[in-house]
Amino acid sequence: MRSRAWVEIDIEAIVDNMRTVRQRVGPHAGIVAMVKAGCYGLRSPDVIEAIEAEEPWGYGVAAVAEGIELRAGRGGARPVERPILVVTPIPPGAEREAAAARLTPCISDLAGLDRWAAAAERSDVPLDFHVEIDTGMGRAGFDWREVQAWGPQVRARMGPRLRWTGVMTHFHSADSPDPAPTALQWERFQDALSQLPISRDDLVVHACNSAAALRWPRFAADAVRPGIFLYGGHPAPDGRQDPAPAPRAVVSVRSRLALVRDVPPGSTVGYGATHAARGWERWGTLAIGYGDGLPRVLGNRGYALVRGQRVPILGRISMDITVVDLSSVPDAKVGDVATLIGVDGDSEITVDEVARQAGTISYEVLTGLGPRLPRVTVGSMGH
Repeated sequence: MRSRAWVEIDIEAIVDNMRTVRQRVGPHAGIVAMVKAGCYGLRSPDVIEAIEAEEPWGYGVAAVAEGIELRAGRGGARPVERPILVVTPIPPGAEREAAAARLTPCISDLAGLDRWAAAAERSDVPLDFHVEIDTGMGRAGFDWREVQAWGPQVRARMGPRLRWTGVMTHFHSADSPDPAPTALQWERFQDALSQLPISRDDLVVHACNSAAALRWPRFAADAVRPGIFLYGGHPAPDGRQDPAPAPRAVVSVRSRLALVRDVPPGSTVGYGATHAARGWERWGTLAIGYGDGLPRVLGNRGYALVRGQRVPILGRISMDITVVDLSSVPDAKVGDVATLIGVDGDSEITVDEVARQAGTISYEVLTGLGPRLPRVTVGSMGH
């Protein structure tokens, strides 16, 4: 069936972005590929296959259910055997399933560790955990200033069935032009590490997200946790800083012209009639809307590409329909492809541009792409 709209995923670009991260941080830092939220909205088993072929150290998820799916190989992907970190606190009651899938939680408090220890006692195999240290993000983690209080208690819970194998923190401003906040958090992290009642050699130490890995590779430690960069979003897109290389674009969002018509002056379009034709205009109706994840705020603000030409979005975006001005593309016809994100000819609309126009970040644009848009992979891993 011919799709009304779809998402194209460039597998070759994901591989290149993975390799860029590895080149940036060097061969001694492992890569924990962040694949939470369906690989930041891409939702394709081919993405996992491409990352797996690059031999990451492991994977990062936000929910136990995501880790279980990854471990089981659901959705067409092969089962993953590498470590899977659950990087957000596990809610009480989910430990048994997490243990059965051999997931590795990032522990933020003693109560959470006690629940994981109880799961370890019931488990057929020893269970690992990483400790998160809060150095300023504030969302989760043990306080970096209180290692002397919590460190020995974490150590006391270790045993043959419960293994402390890693420690992490998370930078809150690695995408900022000012390096000082990241350097301060790194200093705090180092101070905390020096007080741990366990040898650092026994732990996988990791702190860097995409922005930190690419901008401050000296903080790479034993592993880095790239996410948005792998999927084509610039980790620091405001352009004021650049030791960070730009990623290759991964995602394209395309739709088809379902209707083309000429309208007389004064004709209005969309809810609220927020656009009125100033003269004779040619309008094209695209079969895509905010129900597919196209940000509604792009109405009268965003653009599409049709036959290589940039055309403005007219009026408010509807749940299923978006109207564009085709007056500058007189040959456009029903069935033509319109590009909302991606390249058409010599023109390009990047995911970061769309995010700026929508007043958000590329993460939200990608994760908002709806499930009724088929995912189509292009490119290959063998290059």
